[in-house]
Amino acid sequence: MKEENIKAVEGYLNALKTKDLSLAPFADDIYFEDPIAGKNRGAENFRAFLSGFLPAITDVRVVRHVSEGDYVTTHFEVDGVFGMIPIMEMFKVEDGRITEAIGYFDPRPIIG
Repeated sequence: MKEENIKAVEGYLNALKTKDLSLAPFADDIYFEDPIAGKNRGAENFRAFLSGFLPAITDVRVVRHVSEGDYVTTHFEVDGVFGMIPIMEMFKVEDGRITEAIGYFDPRPIIG
């Protein structure tokens, strides 16, 4: 199960890297939260939010995954027009789909 959950998270990160959000295994009613998006729900809403950042992303690198039960916490780095932004994101994965994504990062490079 641990490997399946990490695989789902890596699917999402690969979707960011390749700029193809259709590859992200989001549950239809995913709950997501971060310093810029605030709190929201729904795969369509999450994809719409993320799509605004895709042109600014040049690379995504995983530093480390920590997995326990249904949860995966991933430290990753996003390179792009805002410089390198380190992100910690906690994911809940159920039946191979991401049902929660809560991201922690410093938004100052993005919002000015």
